[in-house]
Amino acid sequence: MILHRRHASLDKADLGWLRASHHFQVTQDGNPAHGPLGPLIVWNDDELAVGGGFPLHGHRDMEILTYVRQGVVGHRDTLGSESTIHAGDVQVMSAGTGIRHAEFNAGDVPLKIFQIWLLPREKGGEPRWDTRAFPRGDRSGRFAVLASGYAEDKEALPIRADARLLGATLKAGERLRQPVNPSGKAYLVVASGRIDIAGEPMGALDGAAITGMAEIDVLALEDAELVMVEAG
Repeated sequence: MILHRRHASLDKADLGWLRASHHFQVTQDGNPAHGPLGPLIVWNDDELAVGGGFPLHGHRDMEILTYVRQGVVGHRDTLGSESTIHAGDVQVMSAGTGIRHAEFNAGDVPLKIFQIWLLPREKGGEPRWDTRAFPRGDRSGRFAVLASGYAEDKEALPIRADARLLGATLKAGERLRQPVNPSGKAYLVVASGRIDIAGEPMGALDGAAITGMAEIDVLALEDAELVMVEAG
């Protein structure tokens, strides 16, 4: 089954410096149809204005993934990590027993990111942070594993959740058949472009909750960038 969460149906927030669309319900008055999918509980499509950002704040017992679509993220945390993360890069943070961090737009254009939160398989553990560049060309015509909680995904950034983050780019007219993990649960977002999945079109920033399927069949209606989480 594929349940589309069209961009127009997503809960929205506008703080001036931050504009966000929520693929999953984050407040009690949010869309109740947009519930969690296994360990996947948050997928926010955030746009931060030049000079905007999240001041120092804390997390614990959460796996937080940041996929940079446009611009540059500045990051600082209480582990002493400090970095800039560019479009195409992925950042992962295992909050564990507790970490405080700040994130902000470090560039001169609006910053566009996906913020993805996953429940860890176990609470606690030492907090940790990492980032890596994943050139879009390396994902051409296929889903590449960007972050993973499974030991077999040796080239991916490690996380402590039963989940994988995958990314793909497709040329117009290209078709991609992708197995879904044994749980049959995944969430797919069209980062750019348009696709057809299971005979139904999806536009830029639309999402789809996938359950009970062994494989998905995607046709690119135009050049497209896809991001997907296999959710345990």
